Amino acid sequence: MIDLHTHSIFSDGELIPAELTRRAAVLGYRALAITDHGDLSNMDFIIPRLARVAAELGQAWGLVVLPGIELTHVPPQQIAEAAGAARALGAKIVVVHGESLVEPVAPGTNSAGLDADIDILAHPGLISEQEVQRAAQRNICLEITTRKGHSLSNGHVAQMALRCGARLVVNTDSHAPGDLTTVEMARRIALGAGLGAADFEQCLKNSEALVEKALGGD
Repeated sequence: MIDLHTHSIFSDGELIPAELTRRAAVLGYRALAITDHGDLSNMDFIIPRLARVAAELGQAWGLVVLPGIELTHVPPQQIAEAAGAARALGAKIVVVHGESLVEPVAPGTNSAGLDADIDILAHPGLISEQEVQRAAQRNICLEITTRKGHSLSNGHVAQMALRCGARLVVNTDSHAPGDLTTVEMARRIALGAGLGAADFEQCLKNSEALVEKALGGD
């Protein structure tokens, strides 16, 4: 399992980074990004602390650990600035909290995220075809999520991505120990969203490519 969307106590997660990464390692994870909720008020607190410990935790537990951020409920007009600031602070994976069906995310967030320097647009809700085409053009991954609530639009996201040739990844958006999942459960959720077995394998490859890019291989 490669999971590029998780949360620690630096936002609303339950676990410190050491325990989060340890639990992921025990489940057989190969790579994990810690992407706590951030905006322009707190990224300078979160990202450097994650960056300081990520490599050592990865070496200790036997997986790749990446420092990241999830830009969450950031006003659309600030997203590009926030993404740039996150990169400058050391974020290796930048996620935008998309227009989920179950939260009052500002309209225009999906579009602004797709115009910024990000890696993943998370749980983008009823994303438009034009926006999915934009994701495909910019090689920004759209997320199939295992998280309850946000997952309500997985089928729509999968269908639109397949139609437009956009890249997909499967993430957990973990906040608690029980949110981490096995690759088999991730596969079942992806198939439930309408992806085929080969499509899910491509999701894994897309995640691997993001990890390689984050490590400087691209």
